[in-house]
Amino acid sequence: MKFIRDTRTAISHRLAERRAHRRLSDELAAFRTAAERSELDLMLGRHSAEETREIHAILNRQDASRRYRTALDPARRG
Repeated sequence: MKFIRDTRTAISHRLAERRAHRRLSDELAAFRTAAERSELDLMLGRHSAEETREIHAILNRQDASRRYRTALDPARRG
């Protein structure tokens, strides 16, 4: 039974981590303008690379996704 309990605990922790990651991604998505991103970069600059690794990874994915969507949609190119 210990195996089952440990497995349930591991799954529960993983789900909680995924929810927290999704929530962080949603919050970071609100920083869209250059001014907002500059302010965020200043805040992140006060911390070590290890402390901000996850945030930078999320921001990089979001930026790449925006660039990709813009490239696919000719109306967004200006």
